[in-house]
Amino acid sequence: PGLLGTLETFRERFSRPIEAGDDRARIGLRRRVRPYILRRMKRQVASELPPLTEVVVRCEMGELQRRVYEAVRLTARRDVQQALDVETGRGATMAVLEALLRMRQACCAPALLPGESGLGAGSAKLDRMEELLVELVLEGHKALVFSQWTSLLDLAQKRLDDLGIAWCRLDGGTRDRQKVIDYFQSDEGPPIFLLSLKAGGTGVNLTAADYVLHLDPWWNPAVER
Repeated sequence: PGLLGTLETFRERFSRPIEAGDDRARIGLRRRVRPYILRRMKRQVASELPPLTEVVVRCEMGELQRRVYEAVRLTARRDVQQALDVETGRGATMAVLEALLRMRQACCAPALLPGESGLGAGSAKLDRMEELLVELVLEGHKALVFSQWTSLLDLAQKRLDDLGIAWCRLDGGTRDRQKVIDYFQSDEGPPIFLLSLKAGGTGVNLTAADYVLHLDPWWNPAVER
């Protein structure tokens, strides 16, 4: 106790500088905790496991989805320019973030957009997800599917139902987290686990899965990691 100071001191000396990319703070923290933390890499204790492979799967939007995206992009550009003309500071920043959010939603699935403008436009990502998951399930694999939006998980869930693929789900509304986790981990558990990044990103051990799909990138890459 006291080795790293108070919580606020730790944030000021280590947490915030490290998040900002300060190598000196990171090295300093490592030196201080090294005598108390024993770290083992996967290659040291489980050499039989294959290395992690990361693949970026690019999806080409269909014509209708592309039209929706272009409309959102042009509207976002106009709204941001107007906000920059009349506001400064937080107001302008929020306008930029809102524009980026809507463009990201249009990329994932136009049905996520407010109103009904994107309904029926389809989703290249969900189409590709279907292809990947069908292939993985047929080969006997288990997979985790992450998204920052529970509404996108709803759409993925419906796709799986239409395909007849069993799934379970963990998000902020899940009451008995451990029960759902144990079910997926069991031999009789479903092959697909749908998770929100916030609810399923920490404190969860899912060794039954050997594939992970990120339907959309998070603002902070460390959260994905």
